Amino acid sequence: MQPAELEADLHDHIPLTRAMQVHVLGITGESVRLGAPLAPNINHHGTFFGGSLATLATLAAWSLAHLKLQDAGLDCSLVVGAVHMDYLAPAEGDVSARSFLVEPDNWPHVLETFARRGKARIPVMAEIEYGGRCVARFKGDFAALAR
Repeated sequence: MQPAELEADLHDHIPLTRAMQVHVLGITGESVRLGAPLAPNINHHGTFFGGSLATLATLAAWSLAHLKLQDAGLDCSLVVGAVHMDYLAPAEGDVSARSFLVEPDNWPHVLETFARRGKARIPVMAEIEYGGRCVARFKGDFAALAR
Protein backbone atom coordinates (compact mmCIF):
# COMPACT_ATOMS: atom_id res chain seq x y z
CA MET A 1 0.00 0.00 0.00
CA GLN A 2 1.21 3.48 -0.82
CA PRO A 3 1.28 6.28 1.79
CA ALA A 4 -1.51 8.22 0.06
CA GLU A 5 -3.75 5.12 0.12
CA LEU A 6 -3.19 4.51 3.83
CA GLU A 7 -3.81 8.18 4.59
CA ALA A 8 -7.08 8.12 2.63
CA ASP A 9 -8.15 4.93 4.45
CA LEU A 10 -7.40 6.47 7.83
CA HIS A 11 -9.26 9.68 6.98
CA ASP A 12 -12.25 7.76 5.53
CA HIS A 13 -12.63 5.24 8.36
CA ILE A 14 -11.35 7.15 11.40
CA PRO A 15 -12.69 10.73 11.17
CA LEU A 16 -10.54 11.89 14.10
CA THR A 17 -7.49 11.54 11.84
CA ARG A 18 -8.84 14.34 9.62
CA ALA A 19 -9.38 16.65 12.60
CA MET A 20 -5.85 15.90 13.85
CA GLN A 21 -4.51 16.40 10.29
CA VAL A 22 -2.66 13.08 10.44
CA HIS A 23 -0.54 12.37 7.37
CA VAL A 24 1.46 9.33 6.32
CA LEU A 25 5.17 10.11 6.02
CA GLY A 26 6.36 6.66 5.02
CA ILE A 27 5.72 2.93 4.92
CA THR A 28 8.24 0.10 4.88
CA GLY A 29 7.78 -3.59 5.58
CA GLU A 30 9.11 -2.94 9.09
CA SER A 31 7.56 0.39 10.09
CA VAL A 32 4.96 3.07 9.47
CA ARG A 33 5.69 6.75 10.08
CA LEU A 34 2.82 9.18 10.62
CA GLY A 35 2.98 12.92 11.22
CA ALA A 36 0.70 15.55 12.71
CA PRO A 37 0.96 19.32 13.13
CA LEU A 38 0.81 21.13 16.45
CA ALA A 39 -2.01 23.58 15.62
CA PRO A 40 -5.03 21.20 15.68
CA ASN A 41 -3.51 19.21 18.56
CA ILE A 42 -2.41 22.02 20.88
CA ASN A 43 -3.14 22.11 24.61
CA HIS A 44 -3.42 25.00 27.07
CA HIS A 45 0.37 24.96 27.62
CA GLY A 46 1.06 25.55 23.91
CA THR A 47 2.42 22.01 23.49
CA PHE A 48 1.08 18.87 21.85
CA PHE A 49 -1.93 17.44 23.71
CA GLY A 50 -1.07 14.11 25.37
CA GLY A 51 -4.25 12.51 24.07
CA SER A 52 -3.26 13.42 20.51
CA LEU A 53 0.19 11.92 21.05
CA ALA A 54 -1.39 8.70 22.31
CA THR A 55 -3.79 8.65 19.36
CA LEU A 56 -1.01 9.23 16.83
CA ALA A 57 1.10 6.45 18.36
CA THR A 58 -1.88 4.07 18.41
CA LEU A 59 -2.63 4.87 14.77
CA ALA A 60 0.98 4.27 13.69
CA ALA A 61 1.12 0.95 15.55
CA TRP A 62 -2.31 -0.18 14.33
CA SER A 63 -1.38 0.78 10.74
CA LEU A 64 1.76 -1.35 10.81
CA ALA A 65 -0.07 -4.40 12.16
CA HIS A 66 -2.92 -3.85 9.67
CA LEU A 67 -0.55 -3.63 6.69
CA LYS A 68 1.45 -6.70 7.76
CA LEU A 69 -1.76 -8.74 8.12
CA GLN A 70 -2.99 -7.45 4.76
CA ASP A 71 0.34 -8.39 3.13
CA ALA A 72 -0.08 -11.90 4.59
CA GLY A 73 -3.48 -12.13 2.90
CA LEU A 74 -5.42 -12.47 6.14
CA ASP A 75 -9.05 -11.36 6.38
CA CYS A 76 -9.41 -10.33 10.00
CA SER A 77 -10.42 -7.64 12.41
CA LEU A 78 -7.65 -5.83 14.25
CA VAL A 79 -8.39 -4.33 17.64
CA VAL A 80 -6.31 -2.81 20.39
CA GLY A 81 -6.07 -4.96 23.50
CA ALA A 82 -3.73 -3.13 25.87
CA VAL A 83 -1.55 -0.02 25.72
CA HIS A 84 1.10 1.67 27.78
CA MET A 85 2.32 5.21 27.06
CA ASP A 86 5.34 7.00 28.53
CA TYR A 87 5.58 10.77 28.06
CA LEU A 88 9.23 11.82 28.19
CA ALA A 89 9.20 15.51 27.20
CA PRO A 90 6.80 18.12 25.82
CA ALA A 91 6.51 18.62 22.07
CA GLU A 92 6.30 22.28 21.08
CA GLY A 93 5.78 21.68 17.36
CA ASP A 94 4.89 19.15 14.69
CA VAL A 95 5.61 15.51 15.58
CA SER A 96 6.02 12.15 13.91
CA ALA A 97 5.31 8.63 15.15
CA ARG A 98 7.30 5.62 13.94
CA SER A 99 5.96 2.16 14.68
CA PHE A 100 7.77 -1.18 14.67
CA LEU A 101 7.12 -4.73 15.85
CA VAL A 102 8.37 -5.51 19.36
CA GLU A 103 9.60 -8.93 18.18
CA PRO A 104 10.00 -8.82 14.38
CA ASP A 105 11.56 -12.31 14.29
CA ASN A 106 8.38 -13.66 15.90
CA TRP A 107 6.14 -12.62 12.97
CA PRO A 108 6.00 -16.15 11.45
CA HIS A 109 4.79 -17.44 14.85
CA VAL A 110 2.05 -14.77 14.88
CA LEU A 111 0.86 -16.00 11.48
CA GLU A 112 1.01 -19.66 12.60
CA THR A 113 -0.98 -18.85 15.74
CA PHE A 114 -3.61 -17.03 13.70
CA ALA A 115 -3.88 -19.96 11.26
CA ARG A 116 -4.26 -22.44 14.12
CA ARG A 117 -6.49 -20.49 16.53
CA GLY A 118 -8.20 -17.82 14.41
CA LYS A 119 -6.64 -15.13 16.56
CA ALA A 120 -3.21 -13.82 17.47
CA ARG A 121 -1.60 -11.16 19.62
CA ILE A 122 0.65 -8.59 17.92
CA PRO A 123 2.89 -6.46 20.17
CA VAL A 124 3.85 -3.15 18.53
CA MET A 125 5.94 -0.19 19.70
CA ALA A 126 5.80 3.41 18.52
CA GLU A 127 8.05 6.35 19.28
CA ILE A 128 6.91 9.95 19.00
CA GLU A 129 9.64 12.26 17.78
CA TYR A 130 9.90 16.03 18.04
CA GLY A 131 12.98 18.09 17.27
CA GLY A 132 15.08 15.02 16.52
CA ARG A 133 14.43 13.28 19.84
CA CYS A 134 11.97 10.80 21.31
CA VAL A 135 9.36 12.59 23.44
CA ALA A 136 6.98 9.66 24.04
CA ARG A 137 6.94 5.86 23.77
CA PHE A 138 3.96 3.60 23.16
CA LYS A 139 3.70 -0.15 23.58
CA GLY A 140 0.50 -1.84 22.55
CA ASP A 141 -0.86 -5.32 22.08
CA PHE A 142 -3.25 -5.70 19.19
CA ALA A 143 -5.49 -8.70 18.59
CA ALA A 144 -6.05 -10.08 15.10
CA LEU A 145 -9.40 -11.88 15.05
CA ALA A 146 -10.72 -14.04 12.23
CA ARG A 147 -13.97 -12.73 10.73
